[in-house]
Amino acid sequence: MELNKKAYGDYVKQVTPVNGLLADMGKAFVTGGLICAGAQILILFLVSRAGLEKEKAQTLTQLTLIFLSALSTGLGIYPKIVKWGGAGALVPITGFANSVSAPAIEYRAEGHVFGIGVKIFTIAGPVILYGVLASWILGLISLIGTFLGIG
Repeated sequence: MELNKKAYGDYVKQVTPVNGLLADMGKAFVTGGLICAGAQILILFLVSRAGLEKEKAQTLTQLTLIFLSALSTGLGIYPKIVKWGGAGALVPITGFANSVSAPAIEYRAEGHVFGIGVKIFTIAGPVILYGVLASWILGLISLIGTFLGIG
């Protein structure tokens, strides 16, 4: 059975979920905002109440966010937050921690080496690779600019 283009287009429209762009952006804004606001509250608490220096409080906050993201991913909570909040949950550091821990949890049954070790950077690997590559390229451009007296 061969579908014509019109029938296929009608089928795609029928099975494709309809999302409101404005609603999705609002959910992402709220989700990302709550994550960032919670982080800021923790920083302020650590500086004012615990007496930490600002840099140490920021570092501890980042570690806390990474830990909570990995833990909530393992408990199945973070995927629900991502499903509702979209990019608002994926963009902050918590999203990166989720992208590393989710494949490790999913493939743990295959063993430590061939499961977790091989699959842990399935999603985060390209981010790391292109981040390092971009920093090398920008570093070379900066170095060339310094030698030419531009930068």
